[in-house]
Amino acid sequence: MSLKQLTKEDYQEALTSFPACSFMQTVEMGTLLEKRGNQVTYLGFEADGEVQVLAVLYAKPMFGGLMMEINSGPASKDSRYLAPFYKALAVYAKQKGALELVVKPYDTYQTFDSDGNPADDERAQLISDFTDLGYQHDGLQTGYPGGEPDWHYVKDLSGLTLQTLRKSYSKKGRPLANKTASFGIKIRRLERSELHLFKEITSSTSERRDYDDKPLDYYEAFYDSFGDKAEFMLATINFQDYLDNLTKDQDKLKVSIDAIEAELAAGSNSCKKHRTLKELKHQYETFEVRKSEARDFLEKYGQEDVSLAASLFIYTPQESVYLFSGSLTEFNKFYAPVALQEHVMSESIKRGITFYTFLGIQGIFDGSDGVLRFKQNFNGYIVRKMGTFRYYPRPMKRQAIQLVKKLLGR
Repeated sequence: MSLKQLTKEDYQEALTSFPACSFMQTVEMGTLLEKRGNQVTYLGFEADGEVQVLAVLYAKPMFGGLMMEINSGPASKDSRYLAPFYKALAVYAKQKGALELVVKPYDTYQTFDSDGNPADDERAQLISDFTDLGYQHDGLQTGYPGGEPDWHYVKDLSGLTLQTLRKSYSKKGRPLANKTASFGIKIRRLERSELHLFKEITSSTSERRDYDDKPLDYYEAFYDSFGDKAEFMLATINFQDYLDNLTKDQDKLKVSIDAIEAELAAGSNSCKKHRTLKELKHQYETFEVRKSEARDFLEKYGQEDVSLAASLFIYTPQESVYLFSGSLTEFNKFYAPVALQEHVMSESIKRGITFYTFLGIQGIFDGSDGVLRFKQNFNGYIVRKMGTFRYYPRPMKRQAIQLVKKLLGR
């Protein structure tokens, strides 16, 4: 068994045979990390004549040494080789002058159904693989420790087609998707020169939800690094088209209303027809309200396409990922994020990708997590990651540095 540094090309080739891998462990992510000032190393752990574990290790200078990290990794073919890898990694980190080594594994610690009920047992051995080697565990947590969630909402797309995808949603999700489809929302991929449109929406959302948004140059570097494996998608609406469609649908409804009223006037006394007529008239009045709203939007925004929401999606051979997003609250009633989610799942099916991760939720199932409620519309399930592990190759040196910082008030 041996831990080796790989070339970017060799890493890329080896990764194609791995059944599961986070986008954080791809060459594209390594390229992005380098653009953002990190030292990136591609590691391979060989055993039994082949590479069994792969990892993108990145590092930045810190006072007294290097800060090294593996995020959402490593990728492995067989979990039996994880403990030997972590042992070899600790030795490697010390040799390279690391003061702290951080590992945030992608392995699933436990699986839950869509409502948060356990679907299998905890995999405690995954944690002891670390702690037995001297790594410190931040603990199993909820929320967003360090800004990164340990709980992910995911969906298995295997066996689904474009025709059956919407049928796989939850009981609430299906009518929500049908309603969203009726608005005439358009979805398009942004070019690099248009990323400011994406940034405008994510900035608005971050201010509303009180979190730090990425700078525009980060999104530009992401675009350059991932190429066609990333989609910055924008959802828009044209209010003139929206009003025209409402008018057409209302006219069709009026035909049905007139037909039933004619039957009743001719002597029909069907209770069913009376109930149907009442419901259709209610729908007709709803169209009047929606048309009035559409006219107000049209007066305010004119006949240009108007941005509603935006999302960044990533596609790898092993998974597709919902990474960043934002929406404008003024247009919440159009449910544009639903249209964006349906796009990425449809595109995944077209690309032959069978696993989709919506990424973070809080891991709290008391009904307070609005993000979870939104994702539950698509009828997936939940996986819990293990959190964060830290290894200190030179603990005495670290303690001395911390003491100096404390004395200096830093």
